[in-house]
Amino acid sequence: MIEVREISKTFHDSKRGTHSAVDRVSFEVHAGEVFGLLGPNGAGKTTTLRLLATLLKPTSGTAVLNGCDVNTAPAKVRAQIGFLSGDMGLYARLTPLEILDFFGRLNGIEAQRRAKRISELMTLLDMHEFAGVRTDKLSTGMKQKTAIARTMLHDPPILILDEPSSGLDVPTARTIESAIMEAKRSGKCIIYSTHVMEEAEYLCDRIGVIDGGRLKTTGTMQQLRDATGKHRLREIFLDLLGLPPDK
Repeated sequence: MIEVREISKTFHDSKRGTHSAVDRVSFEVHAGEVFGLLGPNGAGKTTTLRLLATLLKPTSGTAVLNGCDVNTAPAKVRAQIGFLSGDMGLYARLTPLEILDFFGRLNGIEAQRRAKRISELMTLLDMHEFAGVRTDKLSTGMKQKTAIARTMLHDPPILILDEPSSGLDVPTARTIESAIMEAKRSGKCIIYSTHVMEEAEYLCDRIGVIDGGRLKTTGTMQQLRDATGKHRLREIFLDLLGLPPDK
């Protein structure tokens, strides 16, 4: 589903000069798999996800998503993905129902199928109770559920999720985790970025750790344990970053 080939992104800044945010990163993600992309702030996670979502153009290298190249066919790539960014980008004066209907129309989903899909997602994400409330009146968790429903609305084969559970309470995070597991069971290819180690350990089939724009390693939890001699993902993560263990 996703093949990332030596992708790089360099930025030029008047203060910092030339800065390599992503440096020759390569990995693959398969259908029915959740691939966790972990790293500290500024490591290159979000830049990598934005490259895959065609919001940024690679300086070099490429990525192919469901047969579509980000460099030569960005519009076709966008048709294959649902991208959840850190900025939810919701319309404050619209209700969740109105937002989903609007984006369903933008994606060309005909009325009957659109209504059915919206109802399915509202049930999956436990949204019916606040479906008719203006978004600016909603809690953070309700807004995040709405953003995730919008990401999944057109039933894309690939989901790219940048910290979907950030700042959420445990019940809301659990609902979102359940929705992601359901997407995995249906055969979706999912890239999942998070700072929550327990969440990544639970959800992800394989994990990649990125730091300083470079992918340090990828593997299953067992492969990472074997490589580092550590057991918990938090300990593995610190070890790969060259940081001292917890005391």
